[in-house]
Amino acid sequence: MPGTVIGRIGSLFLFGIGIVWLLIWLILAYSSKQKSTLAVLAVFSLIWAALGFWRAMAGDVVSMVILFVILFITLPGMLKVVNQYQRAVLLRFGKLQSVLEPGLNVILPWGIDRALYVEMRTTTIDVPKQDIITRDNVPVSVDAVVYFNVFDPKLAVLEVQDYRQATTLLAQTILRSVLGSHELDDMLSQREKLNEKLKVDLDIATDPWGVRVTGVEIKAVDLPEDMKRAMAKQAEAERERRAKIISAEGEYQASEKLAQAAEVIGSTRVGVMLRMLQTLSEIAVEKNSTIVFPLPMEILRYFDVKGEREDETGS
Repeated sequence: MPGTVIGRIGSLFLFGIGIVWLLIWLILAYSSKQKSTLAVLAVFSLIWAALGFWRAMAGDVVSMVILFVILFITLPGMLKVVNQYQRAVLLRFGKLQSVLEPGLNVILPWGIDRALYVEMRTTTIDVPKQDIITRDNVPVSVDAVVYFNVFDPKLAVLEVQDYRQATTLLAQTILRSVLGSHELDDMLSQREKLNEKLKVDLDIATDPWGVRVTGVEIKAVDLPEDMKRAMAKQAEAERERRAKIISAEGEYQASEKLAQAAEVIGSTRVGVMLRMLQTLSEIAVEKNSTIVFPLPMEILRYFDVKGEREDETGS
């Protein structure tokens, strides 16, 4: 008789703990707004409570321990925590049920419900180097970076097996296709335009998967060594051409100024003489040159005339 009382008290104690545990999970299911889960959990709670009360009143401690263990093993698997940057696609018997929002969520145990987590943050893909033949038949190696994020987790789970791998392979294909239709000069000088075209084409292709491509950046364009040398020679020749043009333009402008100066100086004889004397003063500064000074013919004629007059006077 005392053993029966002790067994009934122990069974009732386990029954009370089990009821409290069920109430906690019912509150969690209600707060997660999963009506179907709440209904199933409520039915399970009523069945467990009925069985537990029956065995507790009978003082069957062994049955209560078994029910208690089942309860504490089953219920923790129903709790799923979804982070703020995630969404979880809920499948019930393999069929889409809903999308779990961030926070605590209660799902059905025993493999009935399955939660598939999807990353919602912007993700980067480092596209490996791709060997490309440009439209002007130049072999180059190009690598790029793709930025994307999932805007519809249901499509990302149901429409493609692995959206990240699929996006990576598609980015490689589109990179070869788009850049292969352009010349090398376009790759080097119109990179922003090509980045935008790659982004648009890739975004259109990944839209059915619930993936939005936010940006594509071409990291580097590697050229063969012979092409680098040819481009260096071309750049050097271009610089020489510009230098010769600038030098010729300078000589042309200088000749125009000299012609104008000659017209101004040549308009008066005194101006020519002053310019010549100025040049002599600039040369004489160094004091290491022999200067041959030209005399105007008018001065020599003056001395010839003067000599002739002196000869006539003497005779």
